[in-house]
Amino acid sequence: MGAARVAVATIGGRAMTLAEETKAPLRHADRFFIGGEWVEPSSDAKIEVIDSGTEELFFRVAEAREADMSRAVSAAREAFDEGPWPRMSHAERAEFLRALAAGLMERGADIGQLWPRESGVLHGIALAGGYGAKIILDQYADLAGTYPFEEPATPMAGEFGLLVREPVGVVGAIIPWNAPMQLIANKVAPALLAGCTVVLKSAPEAPGEGYVVAEVAEAIGLPRGVLNVVTADREVSELLVRDPRVDKITFTGSTAAGRRIASLCGERIARCTLELGGKSAAVILDDMDIATAARTLSEAECLMSGQVCSSLTRIVVSRARHDELVEALASTFSQVRVGDPFDPATQMGPLAAQRQRDRVEGYIAKGVAQGATLAAGGGRPKGLDRGWFVEPTVFGNVDNSSAIAQEEIFGPVLSVIPAEDEDHAIAVANDTIYGLNASVFTNDVDRAREVARRLRSGTVGHNAFRTDFGIAFGGFKQSGIGREGGREGLLPFLETKTVILEGRPAGY
Repeated sequence: MGAARVAVATIGGRAMTLAEETKAPLRHADRFFIGGEWVEPSSDAKIEVIDSGTEELFFRVAEAREADMSRAVSAAREAFDEGPWPRMSHAERAEFLRALAAGLMERGADIGQLWPRESGVLHGIALAGGYGAKIILDQYADLAGTYPFEEPATPMAGEFGLLVREPVGVVGAIIPWNAPMQLIANKVAPALLAGCTVVLKSAPEAPGEGYVVAEVAEAIGLPRGVLNVVTADREVSELLVRDPRVDKITFTGSTAAGRRIASLCGERIARCTLELGGKSAAVILDDMDIATAARTLSEAECLMSGQVCSSLTRIVVSRARHDELVEALASTFSQVRVGDPFDPATQMGPLAAQRQRDRVEGYIAKGVAQGATLAAGGGRPKGLDRGWFVEPTVFGNVDNSSAIAQEEIFGPVLSVIPAEDEDHAIAVANDTIYGLNASVFTNDVDRAREVARRLRSGTVGHNAFRTDFGIAFGGFKQSGIGREGGREGLLPFLETKTVILEGRPAGY
């Protein structure tokens, strides 16, 4: 995911500052937030952020080099080893989470400007980004009073035992570009509640939300070095993963990148949580109304222009109902309004980058070449000559071994796969290296539960695209390691310590 490195623009022969050239609602795009301060970068390297709907420059940010990343890690390490943060009570840290939540809620309009231009999401959805982050931060703040960070245990030897859950240490949090604010919240909130310090590494394509979080952290007086924010490309990001001063990496992104991160963490036995790719199946049972299923799946796939790791893109249906479902999906997808994400009438915006559209178009060509039936879409919408738009696309008669059935496309492309019966449909759904999400479409809730138990997936929904970070989110197989969200999402940021005493301590 390379980022463009550009020279600073000029006005009247003089160099523009980043503050002068940016169109983004950010105050310090030319700096990094390290050690509680906005510090100057070690070089003049810049990253261009291009508006996905217009292909025009949106803003530029400083690009972190090796010295900048090392400085951020040093600040986090010092804050954990010597600062007050890990020694505060969970309740005290929870108050900072609530303040951060309130501050992000106030920046909702700014998030509403950043997210559509960076990633193509609809403005109406983006406006709720601050509120979504607030819900996550508040949920973890609530756990301060209910989670058993220390509980008594009966030892086999000794008089009294304690099971203690302590912060894992310095956390490197690496987020992707598709839903940065939600993903920042789901990593930063549990890490901070646990008592960890964090180096947040934003994606070059969508760094704005990380800057917003840093600005709010500064405003609420978060202790120095507890949260540090930089933007870097892959080479410098790898230095964060390799650094022995970093105790844990939490990463959301592609399975290919996740394999690399897992191998680097394995070299030094660093902890890691990996939320990776998906190729999620919707299993349509024979009692489900086809028109309802088609409408539900089409609407869900328009979310974030299909740039969702848990999208239901493999539609498995009995062979006898295959053609009917393909026709219904093609009809509903063909009616989707694609266009400006700031237009209230738009139902699907652009893809995030030219590279991403090239990827999607490449997979559409593979689908045609490998014999699938192109039932809808497949090209670029008419009249949209600027911006990285693509038509919502439906393939029928897809072979489950083909590229469009097995590889993550990360765009609005649905593959309908025929199955001989229910058992075969479940086998097809499970025949993938991934296991992030799935759904069962049936009017019988008991049957849905039975099929759900047979699907090898971290989440299984019923009659819809459903995920719930309030419970837990993560994948089986090559869709990742660990879980994010809810109580389960707190565990990866804690180390378990057993304490065995010869007497009963005060308070027990």
